[in-house]
Amino acid sequence: MTLSDLAARAAGEIRDAVAAIDPAALQGMVEELAQARRIVCYGVGREGLMMRALAMRLYHMGLDAHVVGDMSCPPVGPGDLLVVSAGPGGFSTVEGLIGVARKAGARVACVTAQPQGPAPRAADRVFLIPAQTMANDQGAAATSVLPMGSLFEGAQYLAFELLILSLRDHLGVTPEAMRARHTNLE
Repeated sequence: MTLSDLAARAAGEIRDAVAAIDPAALQGMVEELAQARRIVCYGVGREGLMMRALAMRLYHMGLDAHVVGDMSCPPVGPGDLLVVSAGPGGFSTVEGLIGVARKAGARVACVTAQPQGPAPRAADRVFLIPAQTMANDQGAAATSVLPMGSLFEGAQYLAFELLILSLRDHLGVTPEAMRARHTNLE
């Protein structure tokens, strides 16, 4: 398979995963984010990188957005939203943070490919991205040309950008306002 063939297959897989997202679930996430007083994002590994990218875009939208583990991350409480990523359905750190957030009165949204996992079952809102993760990357279940959980992570990136476009429209934020919040320290 040529590089061009691999790229086309990988891009098609990401496109198909994002196209399979329930529009009502995307709209539910838009509303959840728009209503939150403060938003804190968390994920492990490469999913964590996608959650950091989402937090950055939420900040560009003018929302009070943070990443768990950053020194400037505030506590969560009533009116706040913890957005976690658990592609395979659960991670011990994600489940622990869900417990802390819920005890503090915050709502929880979980981005996942495995909605029956412990993390999405403990969340108030589930945002399902139907894509291969490390929960199903071996044997007959493995269908992606991409390794391990890369399909889910790539689909997260695209889904989050589309989520931001919908949120931008919902909140009436202009592209110019987003750009004005971009750092000048690069």
